[in-house]
Amino acid sequence: MINHLRGRITDRSLTHVVIECAGVGYFVHVSLNTTSRLSSDESGMILIHEVIREDAHELYGFADEGERQMFRKLISVSGVGANTARMILSSLSASELVAAILSGDVSALQNVKGIGAKTAQRIIVDLHDKFSGDSDITEKIYVGGNTAIGEALSALSSLGFDKTKAQKTLDSIVKTEGTDISVEDLIKKALKQL
Repeated sequence: MINHLRGRITDRSLTHVVIECAGVGYFVHVSLNTTSRLSSDESGMILIHEVIREDAHELYGFADEGERQMFRKLISVSGVGANTARMILSSLSASELVAAILSGDVSALQNVKGIGAKTAQRIIVDLHDKFSGDSDITEKIYVGGNTAIGEALSALSSLGFDKTKAQKTLDSIVKTEGTDISVEDLIKKALKQL
């Protein structure tokens, strides 16, 4: 199983990259979120999830561990394949997706092209308990997407605040204030709202 690839990026588009490692070029499917986070340099590293079928061996790449974990959770849902999971992660960041699942926000998932009401509800039902009960995965997703959010979430949790409410509050603050906000300011603003 391939865990990651490090090498020279020889081709890139919105939906894939070709990364050359030791003279071999690997075609890797990526989400829009991963594409935007890859460095503009010629070299880079990308985390991999390998899908092996009878008719194809496909590689899906991710900029961070949180997005890869989210992808793996999505493809565990009946009716959600690798391309659908990639489409979801192109429309929503991993942290936005976790927030939508934990809050039961069907409309956020239905805004993704190709996701209907039944599939959105199935994703929420199948994954809600996995995220509400597994704080390690949730923190990896938040830390992978934004270190400030991960640190603030950890601090608020240790202060005794409900993790789901804290996640929603932090997401709304980052949406209005931007991602450049410091951890201290993020915690102060969250404390005022919680």
